[in-house]
Amino acid sequence: MRSFAGLYAALDETTATNEKVAALAEYFRSAPPEDAAWAVHFLTGRRPKRLVSAPDLRRWAADEAGVPEWLFEESYQAVGDLAETITLLLPEPAESGGERSLAWWVEERLLPLRGQDPSVQREEMVCAWRQLDRRERFVWNKLITGAFRVGASVRLVERALAQASGVEEGAISHRLMGGWEPTPEFFRRLVSVDVSDADVSRPYPFYLAYSLEAEPESLGDPADWLAEWKWDGIRAQLIRRTGRTFLWSRGEELLNGRFPEVEEAAALLPDGSVLDGELLPWLGEAPLPFAQLQRRIGRTTLSRKILAEVPVVLVAYDLLEESDEDLRPLALSERRGRLLALLARTPSAGRLVLSPSVELPDWAAAVDARHRAREVGAEGLMLKRRASGYGTGRRRGDWWKWKVEPYSVDAVLMYAQPGSGRRAGLFTDYTFGVWDGEQLVAFAKAYSGLTDGEIRKVDAFVRRNTIEKHGPVRVVKPELVFELAFEGIQRSTRHKSGVAVRFPRMIRWRTDKPSSQADTLTMVRGMLAD
Repeated sequence: MRSFAGLYAALDETTATNEKVAALAEYFRSAPPEDAAWAVHFLTGRRPKRLVSAPDLRRWAADEAGVPEWLFEESYQAVGDLAETITLLLPEPAESGGERSLAWWVEERLLPLRGQDPSVQREEMVCAWRQLDRRERFVWNKLITGAFRVGASVRLVERALAQASGVEEGAISHRLMGGWEPTPEFFRRLVSVDVSDADVSRPYPFYLAYSLEAEPESLGDPADWLAEWKWDGIRAQLIRRTGRTFLWSRGEELLNGRFPEVEEAAALLPDGSVLDGELLPWLGEAPLPFAQLQRRIGRTTLSRKILAEVPVVLVAYDLLEESDEDLRPLALSERRGRLLALLARTPSAGRLVLSPSVELPDWAAAVDARHRAREVGAEGLMLKRRASGYGTGRRRGDWWKWKVEPYSVDAVLMYAQPGSGRRAGLFTDYTFGVWDGEQLVAFAKAYSGLTDGEIRKVDAFVRRNTIEKHGPVRVVKPELVFELAFEGIQRSTRHKSGVAVRFPRMIRWRTDKPSSQADTLTMVRGMLAD
């Protein structure tokens, strides 16, 4: 546990990529496989769900620290992070936990807490707090609260594992995809130099695009590029191997059973086929709004009614494997040709759809297509170099996404509450409203888009102009106007405004505009598609 806590501290104390990779690689070289497996598990974002309720943790920590609950709560509001608050308030450990391994702490102390009576959980938590030093205790608290995050991306972890093992980074990335358990055997396979392994269900690492940073003319000859619509759905890989079908999301979640119509169509694919594409609600010849797909996300039981109202297809735009052959090194133009032929001979009843290309005689045509993307239910264009192979992760140069300009609204700040982490103690989470007659109606929340200097100014305004307090939430004078941008809008019966927006963020503080000139609910509702 001590070594892993040291690694966490090293990653947290530097912003230099090379230093992070070096620290990770050194840990993986020296850690026993049982510890390294759990480290990979946590560092790649597979943190456990919260095992103990937050109110219980607060009470037990306050008692152990010998402070009243009100003081603990004030400290928590100032720090903004429960794990850190507990670590700072608890006294130095009265006894040493010895050199217990990370695997021991997770398997013997952390996981058994699930479902235990609160009295047993309290006894175990207090025992752990008294045995772990401050650095170890902080990591332990992060794991217990389900808030384990550190400044190391999955790609950095893959780089470090490759350096530590001598295994090619792409093989490491592939082995980390899909489902696996953090066991010593798994870690040995992960860093094994024998790269002939192939799990039947395992997807390939997804290739991701960067946002286009310049005018498309900077890409050169348009004949070298394939243009497709950028769909707004769930990125997925459809795998057909050994007579079985597996449907994986980009978030490495196995979606089997969620979209039975797609799985039924996949059963007609030949073995050794892997398609990359987008799961979309699709009716007739066009996609339905993303809000319709949300009606199916998370459902464990699908009625005939929902299947009929929101049918789902896989819009396929790449073929990664055919007849068990890895096609990723081939040029996109060849992969797409093979995909077209595969879909043409697969009777999928319209559930496997080729992503249509957009004619690109010149870059003016691309500009025109992007402008009308919303008309076809898309978010913009994808531009892919025809000669490109299928890479791993997000890389510049060959794949670009060129999204339409977002919707925007000038809205009034109505409520504010403190942020968390490094923003704890500052009011950084905001609720905005628009005018409905003489009243402001809340319609969106946002917390990103302002500079640190602007955040400090808004924080000062909130403190000077609070009208009411509701717990951590402050109601403020309706004076500040901000331009909000968002990617989508749909009707909503859950919100008083009657609308819900996707991915709202602040793009400009409208210091030039009084609140009386902010936009109206009528204008916002006018953005809704008929």
